[in-house]
Amino acid sequence: MTSVHPAVLVDRIWSRPSERNLAAVRAIVVVVAFALLTAALAQWELKLSFTPVPITGQTLGVLLAGGALGWRSGAASQLLYWMFGLVGLPFYAGGAGGWTNGTGATMGYFVGFVVAAGVIGYLAERKHDRNLASSWSAMALGSIIIYAFGAAWLAHRLNVPVATGDTNALSLGVTPFLIGDAIKLVLAGTLLPGAWALANRKSS
Repeated sequence: MTSVHPAVLVDRIWSRPSERNLAAVRAIVVVVAFALLTAALAQWELKLSFTPVPITGQTLGVLLAGGALGWRSGAASQLLYWMFGLVGLPFYAGGAGGWTNGTGATMGYFVGFVVAAGVIGYLAERKHDRNLASSWSAMALGSIIIYAFGAAWLAHRLNVPVATGDTNALSLGVTPFLIGDAIKLVLAGTLLPGAWALANRKSS
């Protein structure tokens, strides 16, 4: 049964089957697919000498997962991505993996990925991904959430202040990434309304 008013982009592209088992298979496929997308984007890595946090492409996968899948599947895809790495698969930045890497200085970002994908997905289910202004705003909020969790854990793990002093969590885990993440959020926030427009045109 095809939904007349699909909640999120994946429902427009691949309609939910009416049969329960097929619907479950579809849900698993899209969650795994976006976990793998984030893993693939994480392999683009630029290490910085002054911080344990590298520049990667993985946050683009987080933003797209939430926007395309909705809050449940979006958050699940990023939780699965984190779990894949924890059990040793080389899915983290630069092919890293394992418990130590998944619970180390960057653990806050992994938690932020899950929460951000969920929040973006919640907004996407309420049509915030249908035009540029609201889509960009949703992606910006998701990026802020990732920064908040990442910087908070980084401050705890490295025993540095959040924002004061010469060395702090913001200078290590936020400001070096602002330009790159701005590009990624604009890209994600543009791709989703564009994909909606294309999908609606093909179905009309």
